[in-house]
Parts: sequence; C-alpha cells; structure tokens
Amino acid sequence: MASDGAVATPAKVTPKKANLLDPHSIKHLLDETVSEVVKAKGYAENTRLGNWKLLIGTVVIAIALLAQFYPKKFPQNREFLLGCIALYVVMNVVLLILSYTKEKDAIIFTHPPAGSFNNTGLVISSKLPRFSDMYNLSIASADPESISAHKPVHFTKSVTKWFTKEGVLVEGLFWKDVERLIDDYNNERKSK
Repeated sequence: MASDGAVATPAKVTPKKANLLDPHSIKHLLDETVSEVVKAKGYAENTRLGNWKLLIGTVVIAIALLAQFYPKKFPQNREFLLGCIALYVVMNVVLLILSYTKEKDAIIFTHPPAGSFNNTGLVISSKLPRFSDMYNLSIASADPESISAHKPVHFTKSVTKWFTKEGVLVEGLFWKDVERLIDDYNNERKSK
C-alpha cells in the first residue's frame, strides 16, 4: 500500500484472461482476483476450515487404505470391512455438512487486519448463476454474533463491465469495485 494514502492497485504483469463462453472460468478468475484484493487490503487468510477438511479427508483415505490392505482376506474380515465402510460414509457426510453449513459459497475466510480493533474477520462469497452474466459478491462478518460485526454488504453487476471482447479482465475496474465494497463494509467510504 502506498504511504501517501493512494489506493493499492494490482501489479502489471500479464493480463488475466478467461474463456467468455465458460462461466466457471469467469467466476474462477474473478474469485482469484477478489482474494488478491482482500489480501492487499491487509486481511490475512484464515485457513482453519480448509485445514479441518484436509484432516478429515486424510482420515477418509486412511480408512480406505486400511480396508484395502488389511492382512486378512474377505470372509474373515467381514466385520472389519463393514466398520470401515460405515466410517468412510460417516466421515464423508461430515465433510458434506462442513461444506454446506460453514463454507457455502465462500471464496475466502479472513482474520481481522493487523492493528485493527475489530476482532472478527471476513467471509467473502460470490455467485455467478448458470446462464447469467450477473456476478454477486458479498462480504459478511466471520462471526455475525460479535459486537464488532458490521452489516453484510453485497453488489451484483454484469461481468461484461470487467472483461474485454477478447476475454481479458480489466483488472483496475474490478479491483476498484471490490475495494469499494470492502470500504462499504468497514464504513470507510467517503461518498456513497
């Protein structure tokens, strides 16, 4: 961030390009850019949920390997195999529950910025509905029950505002829109 209070802008490296006929490619590129903007604004990524999902996934793999390479052959290890199958299903259900209840459409979870009086991070989520060009980006508190949580904010705009006909992202425009939304969440924007 510049010391004179200027807005941080992305470094000019190579233009980011997406296939305009593939909405998943567009959403992925926009989500990655949102993550960059959030990190540039001083928010560190909170990877706790991702680490839990990796741990549960590792347990699921260990269960599958144990069932596959158990020293006894099938008729003798029937109860053991049934237990492994049941554990495999239970752990996968736990992963699904985590995804549907905690993760939802989140792009990134953050810690509060360093030196901030705020004790809660952000949950930034996005949607790009199928067969639509309307990209919805929302910012909410990671702990909505906290006394320092702000009201959630969001915007919905057409992706055509941020891409050229060749599929190149006009990063400066998108960067400003995301920064404006973060400032709205933090109630720091001067004019609305």
